[in-house]
Amino acid sequence: MSIKLGCIADDFTGATDLANNLVQAGLRVLQAIGVPSRPLSTDVDAVVIALKSRTTPSGEAIADSLAALQWLQAQGARQIYFKYCSTFDSTEEGNIGPVTEALMDALDTDFTIATPAFPDNKRTVFNGYLFVGDVLLHESGMQNHPLTPMTDPNLVRVMQSQCKRKVGLIDYSVVRQGAPAVQQHMNLLRSEGVNIAIVDALSNQDLINIGPALKHLPLLTAGSGVAIGLPQNFGIAPSSQASALPAPRGARAIVSGSCSIATNAQVAAFIKAGHAAFALDPEEVAAGSDVVGRILAQALPLLQNGPVLVYSTAASAAVKAVQARLGVAEAGAMTENAIASIARGLVEGGVGQLIVAGGETSGACVQALGISQLQIGSQIDPGVPWCHAHTTVHGNDSIHIALKSGNFGTEDFFEKAFDAARVQESSHA
Repeated sequence: MSIKLGCIADDFTGATDLANNLVQAGLRVLQAIGVPSRPLSTDVDAVVIALKSRTTPSGEAIADSLAALQWLQAQGARQIYFKYCSTFDSTEEGNIGPVTEALMDALDTDFTIATPAFPDNKRTVFNGYLFVGDVLLHESGMQNHPLTPMTDPNLVRVMQSQCKRKVGLIDYSVVRQGAPAVQQHMNLLRSEGVNIAIVDALSNQDLINIGPALKHLPLLTAGSGVAIGLPQNFGIAPSSQASALPAPRGARAIVSGSCSIATNAQVAAFIKAGHAAFALDPEEVAAGSDVVGRILAQALPLLQNGPVLVYSTAASAAVKAVQARLGVAEAGAMTENAIASIARGLVEGGVGQLIVAGGETSGACVQALGISQLQIGSQIDPGVPWCHAHTTVHGNDSIHIALKSGNFGTEDFFEKAFDAARVQESSHA
């Protein structure tokens, strides 16, 4: 068996986001948590390998990405797709640039593109500048991100600061002319010594039009938006069969570690609606208090009454205050581990439908649940589908799980997700 598209994602929610777009476009997709230990045993069109490489040291991110590449090449992948966040989340050192260049070296290619554009989630690129909704990236709240604060919306400048290779731009005046013009401009940039090109895109149609120009590139780097223009290159059309999942079952819960503006609003809306919610205080965890045990003791009896939320979500100022006392890495890892332990405890207690908010949190929870593969289902909101997975949790061998990027989803996302699951459950009855 061989696959058409091999994807490497730098976090778990990003991997699911990409897999969601590929499934909607008609590809049969397997999402693997980490680099698989054995060859592909399922006939699929694409594999998305989810890594936790967005905020790790660049050397570690490169090593993990190259290991993923090697496995994908062994499965016969015809094209490689390095997926990062639609807000281009990275530190000054990377990891988008260093990983891109390492993959270029390994694939022996002198040219690739880079664009985080995802119009369905209001991420657009114009003249090389990244917009989130109607504002530039550095005015969107991302400037306050605790791990990857984004203070420069100019992607050519950001990417160039992370790369040794020359970075250029394919601007909208070219993109609007379609794939032949994009292909011609790529050739021009190559002749000028440009190796990586930021590509403008304002709509899904732009991404679809760009798609054919990317057909013969060994490597693509992008958010999940570019994926919608790729299936046509493989002769694949959209199909609802690609997103079919088994019927959901079990109690419902949410765990949230994101401090994004979108997730803060979702948590507030859920609490305002009168649902049970429990706040996790990182300082209590650091003090040695059994926060995990206390929250589980309070939350588990309430599952029979409806969905339960456990959150460490807080405003950026509060997060920075905790980081100042505990250290950035220590505060983050400690909180993620506590939430992951709570997630496992909830599943052990009968939760079969779990929403996880936040990329780093999703990575920790998926690992704590022993999930190695995800079957991608129908979309809840752009970039966020329900998934089905087998877990190592005793007495609960399968689960429906939604891994939500912190920035994604409408204010009523949590309730909308469970409503969608109920509809799916009814359709199987």
